[in-house]
Amino acid sequence: MGFFSGLSHCFFNVGIMAWDVLLTVSNLVRRKYPIGDVTPKGHPGYGGHWPEFIPPQLTDSRCSCPVFNAMANHGIISCSGREVSFVELNNHIQATYNFSPTFSSFVLHFLARMLKRNFSDDTFDLEEIDLHNGIEHDASLLRLDAALQPDQSIKHVPFIEELLAAATGKDRDGNDIITTKDCSSILGKRRAVAHAVNKEFSLSFFHKIFGSADASILVTIFGGRVDDLRSFLLHERIPERWELRVCQPHGMTIINFNKTVLRVEVGVREKDWAQAAREAAESHGTVILG
Repeated sequence: MGFFSGLSHCFFNVGIMAWDVLLTVSNLVRRKYPIGDVTPKGHPGYGGHWPEFIPPQLTDSRCSCPVFNAMANHGIISCSGREVSFVELNNHIQATYNFSPTFSSFVLHFLARMLKRNFSDDTFDLEEIDLHNGIEHDASLLRLDAALQPDQSIKHVPFIEELLAAATGKDRDGNDIITTKDCSSILGKRRAVAHAVNKEFSLSFFHKIFGSADASILVTIFGGRVDDLRSFLLHERIPERWELRVCQPHGMTIINFNKTVLRVEVGVREKDWAQAAREAAESHGTVILG
């Protein structure tokens, strides 16, 4: 069964990528949606009208992903964050953030396999996706490592404030913008410092790409706008009247998204933060070798 399951996943991935190529090409020739008309009519957020924000209760389930948490906080998916349907979440991710159907399907099928669930029939609680070194990983932009903070739903505010303060870009209206270079710089610091202070630190190439993908969401889906990201990251709240910045008719495809991921990852320079890592190690009473 393992062989046939692996073969099935292989065919699925090939099919998704072929479909993604077609959507990417179609995005090039079709006219983009104007800002304000991206969210489908009848879906939460249409016309900039998002459902009421309700902070999570102690019994609610949340995770390390602000994209999912914000949807739960606005009731776009289950407010409790429990018994979330993979199929329902797949549909809502596309409409809420304008990820392409290939992108959202690939991610959620991966998540279902990680949790050993059936994509079509099963559900999950948001906290379950924080299986360490599944999707969740060390050296996060927004969270302390799991060895230091096992509950990955808890955001680390100093990290978020530092990220927002690192913005060097400006948009046409003069608003502060986080760029791919800003993301690369902060990721370099996170990796260097986390390696220094966390004795259980691990970060494979696979999870480095996940880290760069997380950062890339900030500069693609949210356009890097600091004012919007402050609400989204600190409060996991969709800003009032927020409008999508991805205007392609088929949404953000895997191919286009990975262009940004590559730029972020290639720009990461952990060695530039060697001194910060040493200082962090000294304050935590750990020792750096080499």
